[in-house]
Amino acid sequence: MSAALPASGREWHLTARPHGWPKAEDFALREAPVTAPAEGRVLVRNLHFSVDPYMRGRMNDVKSYTPPFKLDHPMDGGAVGEVVASNAEGFQVGDHVLHGLGWREYASVPAQHAVKVDGSIAPLSAYLGVLGMTGLTAYAGLFDVASFKEGDAVFVSGAAGAVGSQVGQMAKIKGASRVIGSAGSDEKVKLLTEEYGFDAAFNYKNGPVAEQLREAAPDGIDVYFDNVGGEHLEAAISSFNVHGRATICGMIAQYNATEPTPAPRNLALVIGKRLRLQGMLVGDHQDLQQQFVQEVAGWLASGELKYRETVVEGIENGVDAFLGLLRGENTGKMIVSLG
Repeated sequence: MSAALPASGREWHLTARPHGWPKAEDFALREAPVTAPAEGRVLVRNLHFSVDPYMRGRMNDVKSYTPPFKLDHPMDGGAVGEVVASNAEGFQVGDHVLHGLGWREYASVPAQHAVKVDGSIAPLSAYLGVLGMTGLTAYAGLFDVASFKEGDAVFVSGAAGAVGSQVGQMAKIKGASRVIGSAGSDEKVKLLTEEYGFDAAFNYKNGPVAEQLREAAPDGIDVYFDNVGGEHLEAAISSFNVHGRATICGMIAQYNATEPTPAPRNLALVIGKRLRLQGMLVGDHQDLQQQFVQEVAGWLASGELKYRETVVEGIENGVDAFLGLLRGENTGKMIVSLG
């Protein structure tokens, strides 16, 4: 069953592989026909889609943990929308679903790749952030990968971003002795301490990260959640206590580099301090999904966990939103809303 469907919808295509920073000319917004869903599929009118740092890596034609975007095809990523036609059991017109075919107005989604979401628990856009992939990244990265325990001192880089802001708050809720964040503006630093309850925060543009971290964490750190890499990782290694653990989630500082970036110069400290530096991909932690949604929904309802979104209106501004994210113009999750 379905309502009358539009003849076409717009979608963003990657038209050239960016070298260094992506440019507007590397993308094109194109019309594509909208057709009734084939058997086992649902047609979704997207209401919000996510732009994320990992998408920059998918624009390169290199073998990685996730296949590169194809040129002259629609890009994809997390999206939430309304079913407007269903040819699949268990889905009805009007259902809201989370799926992986963002960057477009209408998506034909295989039913097994669509997850129903409840707009009464939280706003639909939250399923792309605090209750979605970014929230699960924070939750799994802190509790599973970094083996966080009560009393740990935690340092988070990119702390005003969608993942980082959740990591710091989750650590506080679970009894961290101290939570320190770094961000790229004085305004974001204020947000970390005044709204998100971080014990200390600093603007990494105001001086060497290692010095600012030492000042903010005089007794050292036990856990580092890395969204940035580079100078931040080096600083964390210096400040680690013995048996420190780092979750290496992202390295946004080097995503657009055209030359190899230097590794931390103090890696030898890993030996004496018996440090553990572990990379993470959120896809490895789907087994935590139910526990995560239950626990985080409770923290949202009680007001213990706060989140911010930066919403850019209109599909035509999708690429601008993505480029703004890479420049750090977002506070919290960057969402493109299709209204």
